[in-house]
Amino acid sequence: MTVQIGVIGCGMMGLDHVRTLTAAVSGAGVAAVFDADEERAARAASAAGGARVHTDPVELVRDAGVDAVVVASPDQTHEEFAMACVEAGKPVLCEKPLATTSEACWRVVEAEMCGGRRLVQVGYMRRFDPAYLEMKRVFDSGEIGDALMLHSVHRNVDYPPSLPASALVTATGVHDIDIARWLLREEIVSATVHTPRPSGRVRPDFQDPQFLVLQTEGGVLIDVEIFVNAQYGYDVRGELVGERGSVSLVPPAAVSTRRAGMEGQAVAPDFRPRFQDAYRAELQAWVDACAVGETCGASAWDGYTSAAVAEACLRSLSSGRTAPVEVKPRPTLYTESAT
Repeated sequence: MTVQIGVIGCGMMGLDHVRTLTAAVSGAGVAAVFDADEERAARAASAAGGARVHTDPVELVRDAGVDAVVVASPDQTHEEFAMACVEAGKPVLCEKPLATTSEACWRVVEAEMCGGRRLVQVGYMRRFDPAYLEMKRVFDSGEIGDALMLHSVHRNVDYPPSLPASALVTATGVHDIDIARWLLREEIVSATVHTPRPSGRVRPDFQDPQFLVLQTEGGVLIDVEIFVNAQYGYDVRGELVGERGSVSLVPPAAVSTRRAGMEGQAVAPDFRPRFQDAYRAELQAWVDACAVGETCGASAWDGYTSAAVAEACLRSLSSGRTAPVEVKPRPTLYTESAT
C-alpha cells in the first residue's frame, strides 16, 4: 500500500521531508500540506507533485485521505498537533522536541496510554544514522566490554537569533541526551552543567559553550560539549569507552585535499548534509511501520524522558549544582522502548 502523508509545517525541515518522502522513500505519497505561510505551503505542495493545501492543521489531521502525519512546525505547536493525531488514531512523526516541557510531553504520553497503543515517533534521526548504528552494534556485541564513559561533541556554525537561550540544551543538546540513552540502554539520573569562558560571538543573554556532565543509573559518565557558535562548520563526534576498548564516531569525509602546503577535509555547513542518510532512513522506517500498523524509533516516552533530562540541565545551569532528573515511572505501554 501507499501511505498517504500530511505534512504540517513547510519551512526548512518540513520542505526537506516533503522532498525526501516524494523522491527517496518507497511506499509513501504526500497527500496534503499545511503552513501558516501560504507561499511556503504552495511551494511544498508543488514539490510533492500537487498535494492538497490545508488552511487548518487540525483539519489536515482529520482529512480522510491522510493516513499519517509529519509535524515539522514550530516547537510550541508540537503538543497540540501530536495530540490531535493521537485523538484521530493516526501515526505521527513529530520533530523534536515532542513538546516544549516534560509536563507537556507527559500529556502526550497519557493520551497514548488512554488509547492503548503507540502512535507517536519523535524525530531523533541520529538513531538511524549509519555511523551511530555501527557504534551501537559494536557496543551491543560486547567487543569493548561494559561502558564506562561516553564523550559527545556538538558544534554548530552559529545560533539562530530567534531561539531562546534554553534551546542550547532543549534543541541542540537534547540530541546527545537521546542518543546516550539509546546507545547505553540506561536512564540518566543526574545532570551537572559547567560553563567555560563564553565565546566572544555569543549574544549577551546566554552562555556558549556549555559542558554537560550526565550520570546514568548504572554509573556511566557522559560529557556533552555544546558549542553553537563554532563558526567553522557543523561538527558532531563522540567516543564510547568500555572496559576493553572504545568505539569512536568521527566526522565523515569523502575526500581529502592537499593544497598550498596544507591537507584538509571539508566540514559540513549544517546538519542536513551530515545526517541526510539518517533522515531518509528514519522516514523510510516510519513509513514501513505505518503500512503494517506498527511504530519504530523514539517513542513519546523517549521524548518525555529526554525533555526531563534537559530540564535538569537547565536547573543545574541556573543553580550551579548537580540536579537530579525527575521522571515518572515508565508505563507498561513503553516497556519495549529503545532504552
